[in-house]
Amino acid sequence: MGVSGTGKTSVAQALARREGWPFMEGDSLHPAANVAKMHAGHPLTDADRAPWLKICHDWLAKEAEAGRGAILTCSALKRKYRDQLAKDLPVQFIYLRVKPDIVAQRLNSRVGHFMPPSLLPSQFATLEEPDEDEPVIVAPGDKSLEEIVDYVVNYLDKHPMDPKTRQVENRA
Repeated sequence: MGVSGTGKTSVAQALARREGWPFMEGDSLHPAANVAKMHAGHPLTDADRAPWLKICHDWLAKEAEAGRGAILTCSALKRKYRDQLAKDLPVQFIYLRVKPDIVAQRLNSRVGHFMPPSLLPSQFATLEEPDEDEPVIVAPGDKSLEEIVDYVVNYLDKHPMDPKTRQVENRA
């Protein structure tokens, strides 16, 4: 989770390869109207995001029903979005915390993505930092890809999630 340009896709793909989990790029699940709106430089509203979040949740639910771990990239900027994604599912979020100036540099050098750098301020304005009671790993998004994936895997090994309570055990 996190604003556009933090490295969610790169980290998710590397983690999926390492763990052998299915991967879904959440951006690919956006309705066409959302993509067009963002491409035109307009931020999404809660109403715009609602059908997309349902599609994302349904994909996670399908993987959970099959007994598989899975990785979905999603900005999940607000607590209520994370709650919707995690509803009745054993979900662990990974928040890639990166300074705004670094994210801006990344977005300005990125090619072929529908999210224009001009929307970055609106994403940071919408972002609600995770609360302590949420199942979120806060990872240093300014490290190398390998360091971030190692950090997440080590955290998951040391703090397994109870699938019944959806709580991370021994959370620091």
